[in-house]
Amino acid sequence: MLAAGLALLPFAVALVVYVIASASRLADNPNDPILPSLVSMAETLQRLAMEPSRRTGEFVFWADTAASLTRLGLGVLISASLGLVIGTVTGLIPYVNRTLAGFVAALSMVPPLAVLPILFIAFGVGELAKVMLIIFGIAPFIARDIQQRVEELPPEQLVKAQTLGASTWQILLRVVLPQVMPRLLDATRLALGAAWLFLIASEAIAATEGLGYRIFLVRRYLDMATILPYVVWITLLAFLFDFALRKANAFFFPWYGNRSTK
Repeated sequence: MLAAGLALLPFAVALVVYVIASASRLADNPNDPILPSLVSMAETLQRLAMEPSRRTGEFVFWADTAASLTRLGLGVLISASLGLVIGTVTGLIPYVNRTLAGFVAALSMVPPLAVLPILFIAFGVGELAKVMLIIFGIAPFIARDIQQRVEELPPEQLVKAQTLGASTWQILLRVVLPQVMPRLLDATRLALGAAWLFLIASEAIAATEGLGYRIFLVRRYLDMATILPYVVWITLLAFLFDFALRKANAFFFPWYGNRSTK
């Protein structure tokens, strides 16, 4: 209980500071849009989430959430799969390591936002370019992390498996994969922050719905009553994903250690 209280304390302090600052600004100017009251934000969120749009008939808040989560889910899932395959074979097979390791390392150094215009030119402004940005941004990172984990495996494990007659595929499936899967969940969890960044950036430039699209759409009107709840919602979703991956790691791979649950 004490630990939970201490963890919540900074959030409570931040909320109190915001309420005080908002009340001070609204006292001087009731129409001030910069720091809206909690009531104003709640009313805006209720309108977006509970009232259908007059133009499309959709519930804007939930339509934006569904669009963003679909893009994020596809991008992260494909990135994790690519990172697992590339990182495993690169770390396990010397010839593949000599061929791909340098290339993957170079890709991981390219700023993903710098290639965003290229992705839009190559794949158009639809969903594919947004998903590709997430993949380009986090797949090399995950691949390098998995490669490092494979390279850290005790050599005697591989030697013993070969001595017992295991083929390369058997070593991969029975020795390597069981030990890198928890690392994959950890690497994916650490890459989620970057994935959200790339998602919001792509939606801000070319989209018709999505959490990032909505934030950048209303910024021109200084509509902080919409922007702040959306930012809080994105933060909450990111926290829930992180929490789910940590718990999945602890549940499926309890031997991996307490570091994956902290």
